[in-house]
Amino acid sequence: MFIGTAGWNIPARHAAGFPRQGSHLERYAARLNAAEINSSFYRPHRRATYERWAAAVPAAFRFSVKLPRAITQDRRLRDCEDCLARFLDEVSGLGCKLGVLLAQLPPSLAYDADVAARFFQNLAGRTAAGIACEPRHASWFTPQADRALADLKIMRVAADPPRAPTDGAPGGWTACAYWRLHGSPKIYYSEYEDSRLQAVAKQLRPGDWCIFDNTAAFAALGNARTLQTMTGSDQPRRSGGVSRSRICTGIPDGS
Repeated sequence: MFIGTAGWNIPARHAAGFPRQGSHLERYAARLNAAEINSSFYRPHRRATYERWAAAVPAAFRFSVKLPRAITQDRRLRDCEDCLARFLDEVSGLGCKLGVLLAQLPPSLAYDADVAARFFQNLAGRTAAGIACEPRHASWFTPQADRALADLKIMRVAADPPRAPTDGAPGGWTACAYWRLHGSPKIYYSEYEDSRLQAVAKQLRPGDWCIFDNTAAFAALGNARTLQTMTGSDQPRRSGGVSRSRICTGIPDGS
């Protein structure tokens, strides 16, 4: 399982559980095997920056990276070839440590079958990484949209708190799942109680991702570590390139 947080901040109250030496990322990656890069949503990073991050983590560590807001919010998945090409060139610096690309859509973006198919087909044809989509408009949570995402091998994020009746469960391509736990009842702030984490632990399968985004009050790291203990997960012993067809295990194609 890939369990981690949005970013790799280590709050003081959790510092004792991590090595004392190294950068924040190196210390974080000594205990957790995944992290979500959210800063890419707000600003571009040089390819050399991604290369440096990839070099700082163990071979089995994986990153997910959020698509830029210029693609998802400003251009709303349309006419964004230039932005997408630049972004994919930058994140290629992660090499085989790029696990998932995350598209978080604005709440106002309704499902358009043609636009969604064109965008995600283009994206899927240009990366071996898994692709997760976090829609926030109710029209994305219909059987039609769900089948279309499944056909494209796009994971629909299981989000908490949910924005639609089926938002709290994985959708689309469910060979593996991507969970984003933002904090509930106060989004980005609330710490999850053990009972809630136990419920999540029972649903996670090998290869699934679970990212905690309740970082505003420094709850995410503790929740991630607790879930890691509950699931008995640790850093995978096997490593290599990851494609959508094998993202569930992190085992390279041909293994």
